[in-house]
Amino acid sequence: MEIKDKPNSMSVREWITKKVALSSTVPENVIRQVVAHQFDSANDALENFNSIEISGFGKFYYNKTKAKKELEYCKEQAAYWKERCFSEDITKKKRQQAEAKLQMFLNKIEWLKNKENGAV
Repeated sequence: MEIKDKPNSMSVREWITKKVALSSTVPENVIRQVVAHQFDSANDALENFNSIEISGFGKFYYNKTKAKKELEYCKEQAAYWKERCFSEDITKKKRQQAEAKLQMFLNKIEWLKNKENGAV
């Protein structure tokens, strides 16, 4: 199963589900539940233990140094998008997009701070 065959319009989760369903007799909804469980379990393990090993694929770590750099980047981006939200020269649609970007960066900042403090 080559990931390079995945269409850009599909998520990895969706692509894996379709690929396995086509090559087996297991119903797609069952495969979807198993794949969702695996992704959710992997995410939980990474959040709780700062690392995860996927057999035959590799080991992933939460890198605190990179996280600090990411936190600084997110703060810079949040400041930029906050300023953009209050800009007089943008349309309502652009303002809504800027607010969505701002919220995304604020959420990531919150998550990174919680992870740093061991709350995640």
